[in-house]
Amino acid sequence: MRIGMGYDIHRLVTGRKLVLGGVTIPYKKGLLGHSDADVLIHALCDALLGAIGQGDIGTHFPDTAPEFKDISSMIILAQTWDMVCAEGFSLENADTTIMAEQPKLAPYRTAMRQNIAGVMNTDPHCISIKATTTERLGMIGRGEGIGAMCVVLLTKKNSA
Repeated sequence: MRIGMGYDIHRLVTGRKLVLGGVTIPYKKGLLGHSDADVLIHALCDALLGAIGQGDIGTHFPDTAPEFKDISSMIILAQTWDMVCAEGFSLENADTTIMAEQPKLAPYRTAMRQNIAGVMNTDPHCISIKATTTERLGMIGRGEGIGAMCVVLLTKKNSA
């Protein structure tokens, strides 16, 4: 078994779409970043890469590379998942938490789970997506950004 942990945070700005878990969420601001800045997927990718000992998302998908400008983080997840599979691992579960004061995310969690499970070719019940506020504390609490954390458990596939 291998465990990985990931964390990401991005600033909220006007003029960008808010994308979390591959879902575009109607909101007055979006996350600033080189890609679509999907903090949930970035935290998941970091957890997966950490579990297989392959560094972090910035190592494989640097924000200085023009080919990743405005890329969907779901593409980054697919490529990260290919690396996990190439190492011979399968997903037992991914437990995620999104930290945001606004908008309310409960209506979008099922779609996020389905998006992630689809890319990783796994049962959506293996993907947990929770959301919380920071009780108006810090940059997230002031509505300046959104963060996400993730823990994954991988197991080595049986070789026949």
